[in-house]
Amino acid sequence: MVASAAVAGVSLTAHQRNILAGVNAGASSLSLVGSGFIVLCYLLFKELRKFSFKLVFYLALSDMLCSFFSIVGDPSKGFFCSAQGYSTHFFCVASFLWTTTIAFTLHRTVVKHKTDVEEFEAVFHLYVWGTSLAMTVIRSFGNDHRHLSAWCWTQSGLTGKAIHFVTFYMPLWGAILYNGFTYFQVIRMLNNATRMAVGMSGQPYASDARDNMRALNRWGYYPLILIGSWAFGTINRIHDFFEPNHKIFWLSFLDVGTASLMGLFNSIAYGLNSSVRRAICERLDKYWPEGLNRWLPINFKYKALTQESELVLLSTDG
Repeated sequence: MVASAAVAGVSLTAHQRNILAGVNAGASSLSLVGSGFIVLCYLLFKELRKFSFKLVFYLALSDMLCSFFSIVGDPSKGFFCSAQGYSTHFFCVASFLWTTTIAFTLHRTVVKHKTDVEEFEAVFHLYVWGTSLAMTVIRSFGNDHRHLSAWCWTQSGLTGKAIHFVTFYMPLWGAILYNGFTYFQVIRMLNNATRMAVGMSGQPYASDARDNMRALNRWGYYPLILIGSWAFGTINRIHDFFEPNHKIFWLSFLDVGTASLMGLFNSIAYGLNSSVRRAICERLDKYWPEGLNRWLPINFKYKALTQESELVLLSTDG
């Protein structure tokens, strides 16, 4: 994120700041493309407009807008710097909050065996957008608008840094802990179901349980995405709080790079599931020349995907 680069670059050289800005722009561009692809798939393919994938769409939309505002420019100069800084913070918070709604949906469906998850959509929107707005407004209390211009803001001293940590990193790690605990319960439940199914004589039940377990194992990487994206950022913020005059370039480099790639990581893990690949392959199978089909990867061949089972535990969509 550009904001992270600017904050972490107070005592860095101009060359190092340029490197961080370049890393931010490049990584954010990749995230913009990845999340934009998922948004485009949702809008183009009607078969993807299910409740479970709708949550992924809102996650990708938040990532896309976060990446866009991250690319806009350096928050220390320019007409849009204030809007850029606050908008990046708002959509970045919204991004990891949407991951908690997906975890909640899985837990309620798999562990509690409820089929009323669609009824929570309005609550999800209120929770995500309301919390993101509250965190963004509270963060503005720790910013100083006087130093640069009427349109710009900077963090002022320990108070601003503390408020930034409280309004971003504390909710972030709360979301990580919630996701980790929730996915642990879901995977444990499916492990038990798989063992029971294997012990039964009905082979189709065992096959379905293995398919569900395979899908959940893939989804279980979600908490690791947030940890990988923000671990260095958290360490950098803590270090900057205690050693404000001593910046570590490699830590800032990893902070900016991994945080800016969060949208790309999310789009790959959440978005590129078998439903998306199947929707794409149906179009390719219809319009792609038959002679070129052999050049497609096996995972993007429609005949192979027709046998692949998607996570059926969320098939409560109307």
